[in-house]
Amino acid sequence: MKRYKVALFYYTQTGQALTIADRICEPLLQAGYNVVHKEIVPEEPYPFPWSTMDFFQVFPESRLGIPCKLRPLDLSDVEDADLVLVAGQSWYLSCSVPLHAFFQSDDMKNYLKGRNVVVAMGCRNMWVMAQLGMREYIREAGGRYVGFISLQDKAANLVSVITVVRWLFYNKKEATRFLPAAGVSPEDICRAEVFGQIIRNALERNDFSGLQADLMRERAVTFLPTVYFIEKNGYRLWGQWARFIIRKGSYKDPGREPYLRVFCAYLFFVLYAVSPVGMIFFFLTYPFRRASLQKARREMCYELS
Repeated sequence: MKRYKVALFYYTQTGQALTIADRICEPLLQAGYNVVHKEIVPEEPYPFPWSTMDFFQVFPESRLGIPCKLRPLDLSDVEDADLVLVAGQSWYLSCSVPLHAFFQSDDMKNYLKGRNVVVAMGCRNMWVMAQLGMREYIREAGGRYVGFISLQDKAANLVSVITVVRWLFYNKKEATRFLPAAGVSPEDICRAEVFGQIIRNALERNDFSGLQADLMRERAVTFLPTVYFIEKNGYRLWGQWARFIIRKGSYKDPGREPYLRVFCAYLFFVLYAVSPVGMIFFFLTYPFRRASLQKARREMCYELS
């Protein structure tokens, strides 16, 4: 019986992305597969917990896909991998900066060519634009994007803003009297094992053509039309902000700090003052959007190729 090998590339600060990936890989390990972990490590690590300014300093680079420098990855022990699993997260409606750097590196472009790739994400609730970006990276490298899994925080949108800020800035993840715990729930992470079983079946059949449909039958991705509406519009506006700020200085340049502070104020104003009005507008116009939203759901959740 063949002993399959899976190359697991991951970037994590809190450990959540790795925990999700390891849970997905549990059925593979039980079947005797060799899962080789490859951590994506920036040369200059990003802090955790973040300070407010450090957190906003990465905004333009993340939104615009400007990579950081990574420590070299040794690929010699995964050249014969049967499957690639990439695990990470979104920052500012795009990939995290280390994931941008990972996919843009010449070594990884060469490595991914002709390989089957599954992406697993842990996020607050906005994953669409990051997924589109990673899809394009894999396509450009000549890889085959065969599966996508996104686990997310299921708290209400404006509530999860508060809990994720507590977690990222103060490392306080636990629930309080009035707030739920931040991040993907332990129950959802535990349940991710079912996705690993589906991936195992596809590997042993040597047929990934129906993998995403099989994953979706187990709710591998949750598409919320209201969140998609916010994300799509936010991505466009944040692109304008990012291009404006990047002209004021590069990463950590003090010259751009005043503009990042203005963006910070703008962001929370939009979240708590403008987005509720936007939701009313969305629901009033929903009948006119239904067809386009159904099309977007198919494209984001099922039609990866």
